[in-house]
Amino acid sequence: MNEYVPFLSKSRFIKGMQCHKALWLQNHRPELKDEIGGDRQAIFDAGHTVGSLAQQMFPDGVEVPFDGVSLSEQIEMTRNLVASGTSTIFEAAFSYDNVFIKADILHMTSNGWHLGEVKASTDAKEHYINDIAVQYHVITGCGMPVEIASLVLIDTSYVRVGDIEPEKLFTWVDVTEEVLLRQEQIKAEIVRQRTMLKSDMPQIGIGPYCSNPYDCDYMGHCWAHVSSPSIFDFADLGKPDGFKYYKQGIINMKDVPRDSLGWRQQLQYDGTLHKKNVVDTDAIRKFIDSLWYPLAFMDFETTCMTPVPLFDGTRPFQSVPFQYSLHWSNSPKGKLNHCEFLGSIKGDPQKQFLTTLLDSIPENACVLTWNKGFEGKVLRALADRFPKYRKRIQSILDNMVDLMAPFRSKHIYHWQFEGSYSIKYVLPALIPELTYESLNISDGGTAAESWL
Repeated sequence: MNEYVPFLSKSRFIKGMQCHKALWLQNHRPELKDEIGGDRQAIFDAGHTVGSLAQQMFPDGVEVPFDGVSLSEQIEMTRNLVASGTSTIFEAAFSYDNVFIKADILHMTSNGWHLGEVKASTDAKEHYINDIAVQYHVITGCGMPVEIASLVLIDTSYVRVGDIEPEKLFTWVDVTEEVLLRQEQIKAEIVRQRTMLKSDMPQIGIGPYCSNPYDCDYMGHCWAHVSSPSIFDFADLGKPDGFKYYKQGIINMKDVPRDSLGWRQQLQYDGTLHKKNVVDTDAIRKFIDSLWYPLAFMDFETTCMTPVPLFDGTRPFQSVPFQYSLHWSNSPKGKLNHCEFLGSIKGDPQKQFLTTLLDSIPENACVLTWNKGFEGKVLRALADRFPKYRKRIQSILDNMVDLMAPFRSKHIYHWQFEGSYSIKYVLPALIPELTYESLNISDGGTAAESWL
């Protein structure tokens, strides 16, 4: 009787390298998997877009489909394409020793087959090399010689002009040497994973690997015993390593020695466990006295950092501002005025965003923002893009005041802030009738995805 050999795919193998327990759960208890959130789905979608653009570098390439075709049929299609002399194959399928992989790009050069793994990233990260290393193991195991193994990454120096030019958007990073050095490690890890899959669930506790390099699909299951407030809820600069306490058997925040914490975390500790608030009235008065009229309140939204530039003149992963809200008053008892901007569906909104903003902000106004580093970065980028307006932009930058400052400095701390000074925590704690919970679009990431 033939011994049972657990099936491994590339994605399963990479999951197993991160955590054997996660791979075991996927194989034996898939119903425990967390639901895929909108943020993760957006990452998947971006990856598909980047993969399709990479294929355009080889107009004569042939793709081996995935949907509606069995794995054995995909392997047979790949074999026939190679035999027929096809020079470029997308999503080439191979299986060796019951390990199945799909190669993003397999291209025949004068020196032999060139394996390309496409990533919507700018860096040759460690887990990317493991990804292409297991592909190399399977492909060469099938008797296909691979001369070069490369990561196909995003080149941030590329500036879009007209249609996307894939040859300029991507850069090929040769990782052949690293891939060859990892072959014995890859083989040994395959054996370890197979042995593990034929046994009972590994007794692996939670650890940093739960979210590195990827958020695990089974955190809801594995972290069910950790309830808030816990050692992992500490926030802000100087927060302790939760896993250090966890290894000592400490899970609940109340069991952490208070004196072992930094002053910021002591505020959170006292606030969370004893509902203690802090108000430094002198510091708050000094902050308020630093403001002047006209007084403006400004907030921006920008796109998520997309790997593919959206508009002419933009680079990969460059945020594009598409929405602002502006309130202002000319005197303490004056009318509170408001204007807003939302980029139209077609075209680059940046110039219109900037010009309408400049037209609306009163001259020499004190401009309050929440986290002025963000709005300041956006304005400086717009000044580089539209130097004609640099002087006016600089005047706004010079007059910006960060409303977050008293909260970041803990001059105001409410126990419901939970150690954070994000407006998502501060606003409902201080003004309960104002909350984000009822909004369909309740954060910047959702706003950016919705606008895109």
